[in-house]
Amino acid sequence: MRDHGGGIDAASERFGGARQDWVDLSTGINPHPYPLPDIPLHSWTALPDHAAQARLVSAARRFWSVPEGAAIIATPGASAPIALLPRLAPAGRVHIAAPTYNEHAAAFAAAGWTACADPGTADAQVVVHPNNPDGRCFDAGDLTAPLRVIDESFCDVMPDASQMPDAVRPGTVILKSFGKFWGLAGLRLGFAIGDPVLIDGLRDLLGPWPVAGPALDIGAAALDDPDWAAQTRDRLAREARRLDTLFTAAGATCIGGTTLFRLFEVDDAQAWQDRLARYHIWTRVFPYNTRWLRVGLPPQSHWARLEDALA
Repeated sequence: MRDHGGGIDAASERFGGARQDWVDLSTGINPHPYPLPDIPLHSWTALPDHAAQARLVSAARRFWSVPEGAAIIATPGASAPIALLPRLAPAGRVHIAAPTYNEHAAAFAAAGWTACADPGTADAQVVVHPNNPDGRCFDAGDLTAPLRVIDESFCDVMPDASQMPDAVRPGTVILKSFGKFWGLAGLRLGFAIGDPVLIDGLRDLLGPWPVAGPALDIGAAALDDPDWAAQTRDRLAREARRLDTLFTAAGATCIGGTTLFRLFEVDDAQAWQDRLARYHIWTRVFPYNTRWLRVGLPPQSHWARLEDALA
């Protein structure tokens, strides 16, 4: 089984309460979503046209300053290209900078790749930049394999750290997740950017209409709104500091993360998760470290509940 954030249905069965009673802090999704624009009826009733896809891709190129020589494709979330990328090269040895979330390892294993500990001997490398769960960042020089996957799902909170200039290097693919920073994970929108040969391969595997019409419209509007993005970064930074203060006062130590989620070291992460779950607050623990607790930001209306749970 792959461990994930989420799982509120299982948590409610164990600790009680209806699903709507729970605050899910296990996923690292912005609790202040982008305000939805008006969506024309044809976006719901017709197959997505090329013009709508082109508008979204143009907005993405501007927002992320995608280099001229790099290709870009919109995808149904970041999980779809994660699953497909290992199929675009002959199976060999892959190095995945760990610890990190397990979808990349599962995808490469399913495609017949073998994990290796030494990046210098790898045919493919994967880094999550900044990393989930500890927030570690990487330099372009850290990736030397022929196939390089840079997962920037959480990088929109720190755009200056993006490795987007490297998207023109043959063998490079940069992944972007729209749902996390813009708080619209249910939209299932992502992007793959990089080597035109690899992006064309993804395009063939995904088929002609990988992204729904409403997602095309919402994504284009959001990516064309840099003021909202700048204000959101400031707000997330303030709230991350507030979260650090609360948990530090309760006895935890912040050891990493991003402004979308914080990683705390505690004496017993399972006990902390259970304690907060009694207040219907769900957090993230990890099978490989019993002292790590990852916590996302609560919606504005639920800070008081979190404070009470930690008091």
